[in-house]
Amino acid sequence: MSPSRVLVLNSGSSSVKYQLLDMGDGDRLAAGLVERIGEENARLKHTHLAGGAEREWTGPIADHEAALKAVSEELARDGFGLDSPELVAIGHRVVHGGRTFTEPTVIDATVLAEIERLIPLAPLHNPANLIGIRTATALRPDLPQVAVFDTAFHTTMPESAARYAIDAATADAYRVRRYGFHGTSHAYVSRATAKLLGKAPEDVNVIVLHLGNGASASAVRGGKCVDTSMGLTPLEGLVMGTRSGDIDPAVIFHLARVGGMSIDEIDTLLNKKSGLVGLCGDNDMREIRRRIDEGDERAQLAFDIYIHRLKKYIGAYCAVLGTVDAIAFTAGVGENAAPVREAAVAGLETLGPAVDSALNAVRSDQPRLISPEDARVKVAVVPTDEELEIATQTYALVRQGD
Repeated sequence: MSPSRVLVLNSGSSSVKYQLLDMGDGDRLAAGLVERIGEENARLKHTHLAGGAEREWTGPIADHEAALKAVSEELARDGFGLDSPELVAIGHRVVHGGRTFTEPTVIDATVLAEIERLIPLAPLHNPANLIGIRTATALRPDLPQVAVFDTAFHTTMPESAARYAIDAATADAYRVRRYGFHGTSHAYVSRATAKLLGKAPEDVNVIVLHLGNGASASAVRGGKCVDTSMGLTPLEGLVMGTRSGDIDPAVIFHLARVGGMSIDEIDTLLNKKSGLVGLCGDNDMREIRRRIDEGDERAQLAFDIYIHRLKKYIGAYCAVLGTVDAIAFTAGVGENAAPVREAAVAGLETLGPAVDSALNAVRSDQPRLISPEDARVKVAVVPTDEELEIATQTYALVRQGD
């Protein structure tokens, strides 16, 4: 059998998440996380999925090169080292691909330069992604390195959805438009929802609700994204754990002129001190629901605002799509918070979706329908798998090249 293993890397500013998959038989072989890179008490947690063993250690990890070397050593202990001939490619999550990258791309000097040029659009993410790519390339220069972009799935949006209504010349000069994020999740979940319905992706219209600490919605027609809630940055759209989501832009001017706040202070406010944490002090939906059960009015209001925004997007995307086959909930909150799913759909019966309370209450890590059999629009819970999506796209590209 030909080599078929793909290592997926998700490099953050001080962390590296990784997963090793065998695309030949679909097995997940190993996974792990390195965090607090650059500190004396860095932590590496490694799981040998094929063998069921876990290992964890803390200690100094100076930089991403040291982190990936540590990951390589852990993989080698399980017989999966980076020098293994079974490894055919390394797939990298890259947050921002702008309008340039619409599909997975084999990385070369030109691609690296373009990812670097896009740093102003993703200043927190693209630099870390680049570090991971360069480090992995140095460790295995003979191996294809593939970039899979968060924004790529959303590049099929029509200009009417992607453009902001500002001066066109200014928008073009500074690349101001709606790019969207969480694309690998939306791509995976929309296809998995079609499979759950027993249909081909091109025959299904789906509203995907990726609800985690970061949250986004997408309208997917026939397997292609036609609208999404995040915009130039991940700040736009739904109420999130610490991000405000949609807001009147004049609030920024007001806070600067009347509140005397600097641009950096407003940036921190809207990205890190808003959303659920700004409304009630908590960004964990489990804690918010516990507080609601105890009669906490601030927690209840935060939940109500969160649901109100979610309903608005569901209704808007029903209008955008015209016909909707399913609404799919995914990510940490979407997969686990039954009260969120029920509240988001409640009152929308005239649009077609409905939730069966008993089915909704069942906890499972499998894709499943939670709507009554006669619901015109099905409601699904579909666990996302961004690592598998990145590995699948990476492997397909490498195979195509072969």
